[in-house]
Amino acid sequence: MTSLESLRDSPNSLSVHYGRFGVAHRLLLTGHSHQAWPDVALDGQIEAFTDASSAVDDKWGPAFAKAEQLRQYYRDLVDDPGGDIALGANTHELVVRFLSSVDLRNRPRLVTTDGEFHTLRRQLARLAEEGVEVVRVRADPVDTLAERVAAEVDDRTAAVLVSQVLFETSRVVPGLDTVAEACGHRGVELLVDAYHALGVVPFSLARQGLTEAWVTGGGYKYLQLGEGNCFLRIPPHAADARPVITGWFAEFEDLTAKASGKVGYAPGGDRFAGATYDPTSHYRAVAVRDFFVEQGLTPAFLREVSLHQNELLATSFDALDAPPEVITRDRSAPREAFGGFLALTAPNADELKKGLAERGVLTDSRGDKLRFGPAPYLSDTQLVAAVAALGEVLA
Repeated sequence: MTSLESLRDSPNSLSVHYGRFGVAHRLLLTGHSHQAWPDVALDGQIEAFTDASSAVDDKWGPAFAKAEQLRQYYRDLVDDPGGDIALGANTHELVVRFLSSVDLRNRPRLVTTDGEFHTLRRQLARLAEEGVEVVRVRADPVDTLAERVAAEVDDRTAAVLVSQVLFETSRVVPGLDTVAEACGHRGVELLVDAYHALGVVPFSLARQGLTEAWVTGGGYKYLQLGEGNCFLRIPPHAADARPVITGWFAEFEDLTAKASGKVGYAPGGDRFAGATYDPTSHYRAVAVRDFFVEQGLTPAFLREVSLHQNELLATSFDALDAPPEVITRDRSAPREAFGGFLALTAPNADELKKGLAERGVLTDSRGDKLRFGPAPYLSDTQLVAAVAALGEVLA
């Protein structure tokens, strides 16, 4: 079973399973954006091709079985036994279907924050151009964000859309149960974006008071599932939702349109399904999930690893003693208040990213934020070397 000590060592004990990505010989600090895939991911893709070539059009039987295994994985990750889960290639298509299911005609108001990922930022901005009122609550200070979002909920609000972990700063948003309670009082739908939480910040609908919330996320980042593996959790009260944006896969089990004159929907998460898709990503995802299980990479253990790695990055950065006007970090809260990456504030963050890339350290930047995203397959030595390279760039 994998231990924290074995991951701290050089070479890292997991790195041997990521030979195709060469993680032992590369400083890949983009883990919050796109982690490397274990080699077994290729086995999943080959299995998908094998099923397609042998079964031809009958491949959908085994493909749907893989989809159900992926749904169960997401149920486990959000602590929702038996919950309804819809799958999609990306969160955008799922969020659009969600928005098409809420009552925007009679409640033309959406509440969100100015710290949301581009999926929400862009789509909500476009809806605002068409007359939907979009209220953007300032994300800072994070400690009062949930309370301020809850205060914006009124009888004209159709939905609230917020993140569990902010994608620019890595801050965990506390108190979302306050938002859920406000939404419940007003009959407002709450959508929580958990993409930057899953795999680094344990998520529990019950413990966090979010049993009536919609949840969206995916496996492209910390779960190492690659593209095409996103989900939407449908709360119990929305079991009969009828999204306007709908594909024919949403009627596989309920072909009642001709009988009733009304568009029919399949039960459960399938009512938010689209149309024909490439199932290869689900095969890959299930292979990686099995690998995580074999290696003991549970949400609790991954959180332990993430906190250690981010603390190491933070202390190594502090040791550089860089001028705060050049580059600094948020020291107002302990690392437990952050998600899976270290966000550094620098006016020329993009230039620093380029300088690091020239030295073999891959990071990314968003505006004035330079982001170091570790991953379980990186050793302590690699993390320290990455920050040392930043010191060279600053010099």
